[in-house]
Amino acid sequence: MNEHNHIVKSYDQEQAALLDELIRMGEMSVAQLEAALDVLERRDDRAAERVIANDDAIDALEHQVNQDVVRLIRRGPMATDLRIILAALRVASDIERIGDLAANIAKRSMALNLAPPLPHTRGLDALGRLAARQVREVLDAYARRDGEAALRVRAHDAELDTLYTGLFRELLTYMMEDARAITPCTHLLFMAKNLERIGDHATNIAENIWFRIHGDHKPLPPREKRDDSNLITHA
Repeated sequence: MNEHNHIVKSYDQEQAALLDELIRMGEMSVAQLEAALDVLERRDDRAAERVIANDDAIDALEHQVNQDVVRLIRRGPMATDLRIILAALRVASDIERIGDLAANIAKRSMALNLAPPLPHTRGLDALGRLAARQVREVLDAYARRDGEAALRVRAHDAELDTLYTGLFRELLTYMMEDARAITPCTHLLFMAKNLERIGDHATNIAENIWFRIHGDHKPLPPREKRDDSNLITHA
């Protein structure tokens, strides 16, 4: 093997290692989300504290990804390689935010445990499971470099928005009917918004998969949004 081929092979191996790190980071973030949903259902403060503490591991991995990206850039990548590296940097940021939002859900679940159980946590769990599925599907699309699968994840975000808006309306109605529910329902509203944002981050990852594959040569179609919560003034 000549020196040029050796350099190319080494560069390809580093890119593959970067992808592996991102997939591992993504799996950690979705596991965090599913754990946060579980502690919400079980009203388990100790488990919630573990979810919060585990967020540091995702932050550490993002730092490692950033260092790896800098090292690859210093080697003077070609245009296509630079697109791959830039997409990886953006994906790492979205995954880190998913981990943060999952930790925030766990924190609010502890505050929610101070009040009697509310039936609306079932709606929140359904929203959360859908968000987790979106993240898992987009990670799979990223691992397989599957642009069409990424587009399907992006399209399904409208379903998550619809579910979120319905839960938002339901919680507002409940708060208007019972003033004692205002504080716990406020926590649920913030948790629901965190889940809707996780769906947005999954969509961002899907769009970066498309960018990684096609660059600016094949524009994305317009994305449907169904989050009408900002338009709701009364239930």
